[in-house]
Amino acid sequence: MREESLKLRPYLDEVGVMIGLEIHVQLNKLNTKIFCGCPLDYHDDGPNTHTCPVCLGLPGSLPVINRKAVEYSIKVGLALNCSIEEHTQFYRKNYYYPDLPKGFQITQYDYPIASSGYINIEGEDGEVRIRINRAHMEEDPGRLVHEGGSIERSKYTLIDYNRSGVALLEIVTEPDIRSPKEARRFLDKLRNILGYLDVVDTTLEGSMRVDANISLSGGSRSEVKNISSHKGAERALLFEIVRQKNLLRRGGKVVQETRHFDEARGVTVSLRTKEEAHDYRYFPEADLVSLRVADWAPGIAKTLPELPDARRQRFITHYSITDDHAKSLTSEKQVADFYEQVAAEVDPKLAAVWIADVLKGELNYRDLGIDAFASASMVQLVKLLAGDKITEQSGVEVIRTILDEGGTPDEVVAAKGLLKAGSDLVTAAVEEVISENPGAVEDYQNGKQEAVNFLMGQVMKKTKGRADAKEVRKMIIQRI
Repeated sequence: MREESLKLRPYLDEVGVMIGLEIHVQLNKLNTKIFCGCPLDYHDDGPNTHTCPVCLGLPGSLPVINRKAVEYSIKVGLALNCSIEEHTQFYRKNYYYPDLPKGFQITQYDYPIASSGYINIEGEDGEVRIRINRAHMEEDPGRLVHEGGSIERSKYTLIDYNRSGVALLEIVTEPDIRSPKEARRFLDKLRNILGYLDVVDTTLEGSMRVDANISLSGGSRSEVKNISSHKGAERALLFEIVRQKNLLRRGGKVVQETRHFDEARGVTVSLRTKEEAHDYRYFPEADLVSLRVADWAPGIAKTLPELPDARRQRFITHYSITDDHAKSLTSEKQVADFYEQVAAEVDPKLAAVWIADVLKGELNYRDLGIDAFASASMVQLVKLLAGDKITEQSGVEVIRTILDEGGTPDEVVAAKGLLKAGSDLVTAAVEEVISENPGAVEDYQNGKQEAVNFLMGQVMKKTKGRADAKEVRKMIIQRI
């Protein structure tokens, strides 16, 4: 890709919509929290069962930094093309909220661990670069549970401090995103990168939470807090664009405020006027010394895996597959690994088509991961297709049957009689269909091209889907 195709977007441009994201990523592949020894495997346990004086902020308790959390943060920063700072320091961010028992959050301010990075995504008009302002470490607050409805309608609110003190990395973009669709693509790409790094389990609730800042034509911005899904972020931004446009159209003024996204109703509601940085009265955390981390970066860089963009380019070059297939196959590390296992034993181009276009679609429909289908079964299926033993239609049926009922491709083909029909059987079926449907034959001869599709369907019905559709079409046209 040519560098000029990734022109940096100015802060203001003709589009008018400017979106910046703040993504809070839980480094939940650690064994313990960021400043104490409480374990992170609390999701199946009761509320407030994984706490201690440090993460509850009790008087006299002292934080101790988790070295692995620092290493993971550097790893993410390098993967996001950031510069790792010479030294990093923690601060106290002072505010009151029920899920913050200390009355302040330990975070970073003037000296974040990483800054000035970027991610390339597919924009509305080709590939674009979304700049990353900074990535800084902090502790997660507790979790509020609004019982009986949304934050507006709940009868009461419960607090679970199990999450309090989990290591967070907050990734802040520049306002380079121009549409809700681009925002979702950025989040998908970020999740993909984090999956390759193996520092985050994105399947856990709260592992990635999004605050979205949006403004129109450089006006005041609103911030939508704590969006829990990528789809939710796209919906919240769509609503905000319409809300702000309608407000301006009526002569109103967009005020700088913090809003909440009600996923059930698909709307945002005002929570409070937006705070400025000085409202938090940041000052250095006296119980934690500053860390000189620049020397850590070269060693950690050597441990980085092959990242999605690099793997995509290698797939295109090494396996001679299309860019679209390479993007699909590298969208998740597990899928890329699965493909390489299959491509090592069968035609990589055919494997790419059936994994990217067929298998992934069937898995998504059933909300299943790639581990629901064995790589050995895909090898077996591709061999059947490459050997002209079954038709493409039968191949799809094999995948669906295995996902729904189990078995192997050979077992499904044998049980359902899916071996490709012989030429004699297909020829006989074509002759019968033509003889039985003179009206359709006449329609085709009079210029109605769709008539041949009807005849094809009848042949496929007679052969129970075991005939090759392209061959059947060719035979029918030649015959009539």
